[in-house]
Amino acid sequence: MKHMTDQTDPPTHDPAAPVPPPLPTPAQVALAGAVHEIERHVATAGWDGPVRVFALVRTAAALDASPELADQLPPDVVTAARADASHLTSVEQEGLPGATDLEELLGGLQWPDTVDGAAVVVERVVLPPAAEEGMPADDDAALAYLMAHPDRQDVRIAVGALRSGESWTALRTRANDSDDDVAVGPDLVPGLLEALRATFS
Repeated sequence: MKHMTDQTDPPTHDPAAPVPPPLPTPAQVALAGAVHEIERHVATAGWDGPVRVFALVRTAAALDASPELADQLPPDVVTAARADASHLTSVEQEGLPGATDLEELLGGLQWPDTVDGAAVVVERVVLPPAAEEGMPADDDAALAYLMAHPDRQDVRIAVGALRSGESWTALRTRANDSDDDVAVGPDLVPGLLEALRATFS
């Protein structure tokens, strides 16, 4: 007796189907964790704060170079770094150079080779596009317009980038000031990210 096998057509790929995003690399995961931690740390100080800048270093490499650093870091950080070579430690930069705006500040930063990445936290006032059309041209008048507009949104933006190309952003609004209500993604604020990446060149 001859047995017949069930022959079915192999599944075909639908070119219109969405392509799933690539899985994050260990460096991307480490950067996201560092940016989240920085944003939450800055949030504890409340709103209307200054620009804050952080250097990012690979914790394991820093421990290899300076073993005594293990005594200065929390034990859980040391344990995490020994388990994950991509783990990052943030170091807030004190005594930033004087600058009239964020672009000038970032343009004046130069990182040593031992720094693997950087992060910046800044607050901004945003308006919907329709409201921006009525903004005065004069700087002082524009500021007054922004501060008085009923549709204004105060946002805190934390952006991080690594020399190797990875990036991450965490964005919190004053209207939804909660650790559970922070928008995240690799490139939510491209202009700020580009300015931060320029500090590595």
